[in-house]
Amino acid sequence: MPIQRFAIVDSTLREGEQFAEASFTAEQKVAIARALDAFGVEYIELTSPAASPQSLRDCRTLAHLGLKAKVLTHVRCCLEDVRLALEAGVDGVNLLFGTSPWLRQYSHGQAIPEIIARAQEVIRFAKDHGLEVRFSAEDAFRTDLADLLTVYRAVDACGVDRVGVADTVGVATPRQVYALIRALRRAVRADIEFHGHNDSSCAVANAFSALEAGATHVDVTVLGIGERNGITSLEGLIARLYTVDPNLVRRYNLTLLRHLDELVAQAVGVAIPFNHCITSPTAFVHKAGLHTKAVLANPASYEALDPREFGLARSLRIAHRLTGWNAIRARAQELGLSLTEAQVREATRYIKALADQRPLSLGEVDAVLRAWARGGGEARPLERPQGSPQGAPANLG
Repeated sequence: MPIQRFAIVDSTLREGEQFAEASFTAEQKVAIARALDAFGVEYIELTSPAASPQSLRDCRTLAHLGLKAKVLTHVRCCLEDVRLALEAGVDGVNLLFGTSPWLRQYSHGQAIPEIIARAQEVIRFAKDHGLEVRFSAEDAFRTDLADLLTVYRAVDACGVDRVGVADTVGVATPRQVYALIRALRRAVRADIEFHGHNDSSCAVANAFSALEAGATHVDVTVLGIGERNGITSLEGLIARLYTVDPNLVRRYNLTLLRHLDELVAQAVGVAIPFNHCITSPTAFVHKAGLHTKAVLANPASYEALDPREFGLARSLRIAHRLTGWNAIRARAQELGLSLTEAQVREATRYIKALADQRPLSLGEVDAVLRAWARGGGEARPLERPQGSPQGAPANLG
């Protein structure tokens, strides 16, 4: 089904705090929350105020920043935690309860009827005190479907705002996600939130399948950080939606993605991954000759995302053996050099031959082009490639 409405629940300050290298200071949390709000996420999820005294203080601070985004906190399904959330002043609570046989046996020891009874009590208390409430079945994809729907129907009848589907250990496939969300959409009237871990590298695909099936909310973190391999990344979800229809994400300030990634990467002491969507250093770098030729004519030939929409620019790498003469010609024009097509092709062959011997810099390529412009190919600013006779650089195609 087409994606008609959705909201982003950013969990960088909750799930992201569970990342192995994360230890946010209060000041960093405020900076990240403000940046997320400026980007335009609809919800910001915080660590439970029951986690530690500082977590309670941070929860209070962030809840009173005056953000446009709703501020939520992720808490156990118990009255004590909800009371602390109320004291902190958040807009809502994200309740969780493990429903799989693994978690029922090894985590909390509660049977399905006991889970439902506890959930109903806590949901009614939270709703009576004006909180927005999501109830999430933790480890949903290892829970029997009949048990799962029994729990969801019971909490839906209590007036919960959203039911959460959590792929807690990252085992779900996109088809499984789609099937479960469709079944749930038919079973409850509440909104549906998806939380997907990335243990098998399916988090973004699973989140997108959830939206296609009728989910209305998706949990993300900046850079995808979180427990173990993390969850759906904000950037990955934005990229996935943009390629379907750019209008789906134009309500967000896309030019702030790079700033958000740099802010969080610095806070947790990691580099932005080389293959990260949109903001990686190589996300819009083109290298192969066939690619650069087409990109010079029309960037959409090899770009599903327009870097300008994200405040970024593409880059053509030409100092290597895979370079093409169209890219070399474009570089010569950029330098204001007047070269014939024959000179450009000859210079390209020379550059390829040099690059076969050792890595080249862009400055060395520019030196070759300036030499060709000055001497018509007679001057040679760099050593001659082996096997290339005087006046006839190696023809490598």
